[in-house]
Amino acid sequence: MVEHMLKFVSVPQSQPDKRPAVERNGDFDEIYRAFAVEKAEQQASRCSQCGVPFCSVHCPLGNNIPDWLKMTAEGRLEEAYALSSATNNFPEICGRICPQDRLCEGNCVIEKGFESVTIGAVERFITDTAFASGWVEPIRPPFERETSIGIIGAGPGGLAAAMQFRQQGYQVHVYDRYDRIGGLMIYGIPGFKLEKDIVARRHLYLEESGVQFHLGVDIADGDGAGTLSFATLQARHDAVLIATGVYKSRDIGGPGAGLGGIVKALDYLTMSNRLSLGDQFAPEESGALNAAGKSVVVIGGGDTAMDCVRTAIRQGAKSVKCLYRRDRANMPGSIREVKNAEEEGVSFVWLAAPEAFLGDDTVSGVRAVRMKLGMPDASGRQSVEPVEDSAFVLEADLVIKALGFDPEPLPTLWGQPDLAVSRWGTLRVDHESFMTSLPGVFAAGDIVRGASLVVWAIRDGRDAAAQMHRWLENRAAQCAQAAE
Repeated sequence: MVEHMLKFVSVPQSQPDKRPAVERNGDFDEIYRAFAVEKAEQQASRCSQCGVPFCSVHCPLGNNIPDWLKMTAEGRLEEAYALSSATNNFPEICGRICPQDRLCEGNCVIEKGFESVTIGAVERFITDTAFASGWVEPIRPPFERETSIGIIGAGPGGLAAAMQFRQQGYQVHVYDRYDRIGGLMIYGIPGFKLEKDIVARRHLYLEESGVQFHLGVDIADGDGAGTLSFATLQARHDAVLIATGVYKSRDIGGPGAGLGGIVKALDYLTMSNRLSLGDQFAPEESGALNAAGKSVVVIGGGDTAMDCVRTAIRQGAKSVKCLYRRDRANMPGSIREVKNAEEEGVSFVWLAAPEAFLGDDTVSGVRAVRMKLGMPDASGRQSVEPVEDSAFVLEADLVIKALGFDPEPLPTLWGQPDLAVSRWGTLRVDHESFMTSLPGVFAAGDIVRGASLVVWAIRDGRDAAAQMHRWLENRAAQCAQAAE
């Protein structure tokens, strides 16, 4: 029998071909080309099939990675897809946007020098092949229930839960304030990381699976044009899952913080993505959020900051600088994304923080101060301290604040004062049942754990759906007993 695995010694690691920076800077298409079948099989064969698969251990979804790598190496792609999709609702999305260097690939046990298996690229290849081959069939539950589920939020957590519920035959209704599903996957993450037809393909699949979407509906304190009160929504359904994510941008103060030309990262990325999707805006509306011909400074060091700097390059910015208060080693964003940004022409200003914004009516520069790393703080990260007399100025026509996200005040916005929150503003839940302080109302994803990864939102949505199913079954049994 031919041995298909353990070829990491003879086969070098290889990612899918990356388009040259000069080519990809001119569009918003994904930067990696698709694997050819032979290349995917070859890379999958590098897996060492270790006894304790740390790639799976460090995957939030616990994906059976060694098994579907083996199936891929053996040409059993339909089986590989079935196994991959058994634990992950959106493997084609995770394969594109997960920070594999911090999760599965970063914990691969293949010794350095041989380098890890290219897990993410193979994962993407498997599901893209499955869609192209017609193996991805809509959900057809064995029987339909009358029980109705309302899900607030069409992001990864809400959509993952919707799929799990449909598999159990529940009637699923998903509400979202935006006109397209996907949440940050559609309007936050740029097309060069996740092309939007990938999300649209899942939208069609979910509709064909029986999920009913109510888009352009904002949950509020009362009913109105484009709004639906939480009380009305709750009355429509037997159980409700809140999976709104976190959208309140963190801000930064200081002199000049209110000048024109200083914008929030999410506003900037949303406008760019909408334009890429073909939405039309007046020039005066979109121009303020367009980096063309401008000197751009992005403040922050996470993945959102990387999305902003790389978008600005594609919009034709005069220059793009990323201002981050720590060094490269302490940057929270993916190292792979930093490398891609540098290839595309982004300059990084490490160990520097903004002190003031200069200009009259609109920003013309950022006065920053050099920082130095100090002792580790309570979180274990090194603290930062300003260096005396180290101020300098960066030219800037557009400043983008990419400082992270906090929860919106849902109890106030929805007129639900009994909806308990934590000291961070996230929803307080029972971490076993996922139920909030309101009976029959559950929550999952970033609105509970704080801003995190898409893969964690998927995990939370799946877990919440399982617990909600258990709660609904127990309630039905209790009602049946009471009726006897």
